[in-house]
Amino acid sequence: MLDSWLPVGLMLVIGIGFPIAPIVVAAILGPKRPNKIKQETYECGIETVGETWVQFKVQYYIYALVFLIFDLEAVFLFPWAVAFDQLPLFAVVEGIIFIIILVGGLVYAWRRGILEWS
Repeated sequence: MLDSWLPVGLMLVIGIGFPIAPIVVAAILGPKRPNKIKQETYECGIETVGETWVQFKVQYYIYALVFLIFDLEAVFLFPWAVAFDQLPLFAVVEGIIFIIILVGGLVYAWRRGILEWS
């Protein structure tokens, strides 16, 4: 029983070790000469003039969030659409209910004016 989990454990160790190993090696072997210029915030190499705080419109965030939701919808619907002819009636009805809920969300966002770019 334990032998069947050996590949899973090995892949877990490798999966965790690959990203951590370069960070540890760079921390050990990398040069450490901090100075004032290296510690400053880097912002495109140009020093800012005036107020650096820029307030973004919330609409950009909401627009991106709506895009993300409907993009994930495509990820969930793709396997359903590929196996559509092999699915039982229950799975087809569940998929249609899922699509109806998403269309309802789209209509709601459209009526609220969230999808209008201004």
